[in-house]
Amino acid sequence: MTLGVNIDHVAVLREARRVNDPDIMMALYTAVQAGADQITIHLREDRRHIQDIDAQKIIASSGVPVNLECSVNQGILDIVCDLQPHRATLVPEKREEVTTEGGLDIFKNEDEVARAIEQLHDSLIPVSLFVDPTKEAMQQSKELGAEMVELHTGEFANLFAMLNSSLSHSNHSIKELELPRYELASRLEKSLIALQESAKYAKELGLEVAAGHGLNYINVKHITAIKEISELNIGQSIIARSVFTGLDAAVKEMKRLVGA
Repeated sequence: MTLGVNIDHVAVLREARRVNDPDIMMALYTAVQAGADQITIHLREDRRHIQDIDAQKIIASSGVPVNLECSVNQGILDIVCDLQPHRATLVPEKREEVTTEGGLDIFKNEDEVARAIEQLHDSLIPVSLFVDPTKEAMQQSKELGAEMVELHTGEFANLFAMLNSSLSHSNHSIKELELPRYELASRLEKSLIALQESAKYAKELGLEVAAGHGLNYINVKHITAIKEISELNIGQSIIARSVFTGLDAAVKEMKRLVGA
């Protein structure tokens, strides 16, 4: 299983003061040197973290493949095609969200997604779809022509955190998941089964399978146990750990867990 390190949150910290510190390129080089198999970045429409010049420099300088997450916005797609990343991952986007919430609705937005995939393929860019773990989404992803799916692990991660961490006692407790522990445990088991079944079905369809969102040093072992998943994309937890250990050590530790 390979590790894609998402370095968006380094840019989040930089943009908080609008200075070039921390340097996103230093994050790139450090992550790669520490063993990252891939660098993942998200060029958002609102440019809240990664900027166009960042994406350009990272793609031009990275010694490992770059996975560029983006919406189906036409202007963004035009930029992605010019940048020529190793892969484009189509994700949903809302201006008001803190982070990406849920998988891309490839049923409601079928025409837009199909158009985006066609444009990216015309530019010889492979496409992954960031989708919720359902068999229907796997089938639709295949029919739309994607080469890969990235399973949204957000529901699993939220349930795991509410059950196994102090999240429920913090200001960031997830209100709709303030449930009895037995209910959280039941839902967590169901969410993990959905990930397992979706990964297996996607692989049977000939799709490559990645996973990501909310994965950290504690919960990742449950995802690495799913043999059909060949890639994980992890960002926030690695950057958060690096505040205390340094980015080199944070990446190496996650790499050890993912490779275990």
